[in-house]
Amino acid sequence: MCQLLGMNCNTPTDIGFSFAGFRKRGGMTDSHEDGFGIAFFERSTCTTNSAGDSTTNNDSTGLRLFHDNHPSHLSPVADLVNNYPIKAMNVIAHIRKATQGQNCLANAHPFVREVWGEQWVFAHNGQMNSEFIKRCQRLQDNGNASHCQPVGNTDSEVAFCYLINRLKSTFKSRPDDKTLFNFLTTQCRYLSANGLFNCLMSNGRWQLAYAGSLLFYLTRQAPFGEAKLADDDLIIDFSDVTTDTDKVTILVTVPLTENEKWQQLAVNECLIFSEGEVIFKDSPSQRKFLTIEEGIAIARSVGASV
Repeated sequence: MCQLLGMNCNTPTDIGFSFAGFRKRGGMTDSHEDGFGIAFFERSTCTTNSAGDSTTNNDSTGLRLFHDNHPSHLSPVADLVNNYPIKAMNVIAHIRKATQGQNCLANAHPFVREVWGEQWVFAHNGQMNSEFIKRCQRLQDNGNASHCQPVGNTDSEVAFCYLINRLKSTFKSRPDDKTLFNFLTTQCRYLSANGLFNCLMSNGRWQLAYAGSLLFYLTRQAPFGEAKLADDDLIIDFSDVTTDTDKVTILVTVPLTENEKWQQLAVNECLIFSEGEVIFKDSPSQRKFLTIEEGIAIARSVGASV
C-alpha cells in the first residue's frame, strides 16, 4: 500500500516542510520505492472565456504536476520540489509501493482528469479486489465507461475512472456542492466495500479525504508553534513564517510530526476541506478508529503493505 499527503489552505502556502519528511518514506525511512508524484493547484489570474479570449478570474487555479518513477528520497524531481517553494492552495502527493502494475510513469499517482472544465486530481492507497476490476473491464468492453479510461494498469486508476464515469453519467452538468459531496461520499463508500480504499481528491477549490483505514489531518492556525518531523531531523517554528490569518490543513496516511496533535478520520468517514476548514463531513453512525498497527495488518491481509 502507498502513502498519501495533502494540503488545503486559505492562502497560497509552501508544502516544503511536510514534503521534506514525507519524501523520506519513499525508500529511506520506509519502503515505498516505486515512484512518487505531487500536484499543486496554484492561484491563477489567467483563464479563457467561451470565445477563446483571455480574461481575469481570481478564483481560478492552475495545475502544476510532477511525477518520477524513482524513489522519492533519491529523486532529483523531489529535490526540485523541495528547493522550489511553490505556493499552492491545494496539494496532493503520493509515494508508491507497487502491488498492481509495474513501476513506470503511467502508473504514478496523482492521476488527473477533466470534469466540467475543471482538472480533478486523485491519489489512492489500498487495493481494489479482482471482482471490481473485472466489472470495470466489462463496462469498458460494453462501451458503458466511455468518459474515462485508464492509461496505466493500476487498480487505483481503475477506481478513479470508475468514479469519474459514474459522476459524468449521473450528472450532465455540475450539481450543487451538497449534492456533489453526497454523491462522492456514496461512491467512495462503494469503492471501499470493493477493496481497501483511502483517497485524496481535489478540483483546486476543495479537497476530499476518504478513509477506508488510515488517514490523519492537522490544521495549523494562530497561535502557531514549533513542529518537528518524525522522518527527518528538521524543526520549524511556524510563527516565523505565517500570519495570524493563515489556516493550513495537512492530511497524511501516518502523522508526519512528533510534537503536534493529529486528528484521525474514522473508518469510512469522508471530509471535504476548503480554505483550510472542514466544510462537509459524513461520518458513519458508529465511528471506528484503527491503530496504525491494525491499519498495516489490514493492508497486508489484502496483499498490500505500508
